[in-house]
Parts: sequence; structure tokens; C-alpha cells
Amino acid sequence: MRKYEVMYIVRPDIDQEALQAAVEKYQGIISNGGGEITNHDITKRRLAYEIQKFRDGSFVLVNFTAEPAVVAELERQMKISDEVIRYLITNDVA
Repeated sequence: MRKYEVMYIVRPDIDQEALQAAVEKYQGIISNGGGEITNHDITKRRLAYEIQKFRDGSFVLVNFTAEPAVVAELERQMKISDEVIRYLITNDVA
């Protein structure tokens, strides 16, 4: 299992319940794939530049360990998601 870090930005126009549902959905993909979440954090921040005509967003940072297949599925789900406007998955070397 490898260490990964994913940062994704959720649209600011969805309500708190939809935000929690999105976070639980992606954490469920990691957990169901045999991964382990070590840390997660949610903050609402202003974007440096507009993304899809949004100036704000909810930033979600998740550190986890998983197999590469889980990361591929997580990326596939984020690509087709309407609530995620930007994401980045990296290897956590620290």
C-alpha cells in the first residue's frame, strides 16, 4: 500500500448536506477499496482565480494509504462528478 494525498474543491453553491455526502462518497471509495484514511480536513476558501465561474469553494484535503487501483477509481469518479470543480491526487512522500 502506498501513501497518497488528494485535494479537491467542491462547488460553493451546494448545501452542507450535499457537501458531506460528497466527502463521504469519496471516503467510501477509499475505504471500500481496502484503503485507510489517516487525515482529512475541510475548509471554505476564496479561489485565486475563477474556476467554472466560481470564486469560492470548499477545499477537502485527505491523506490516505491505498493500492493504485483505488486511486484510479477515485480519479475516475471525480472526473465525472458535478460537485467537484478541481482535484489533484499526489503520492505523499513525507
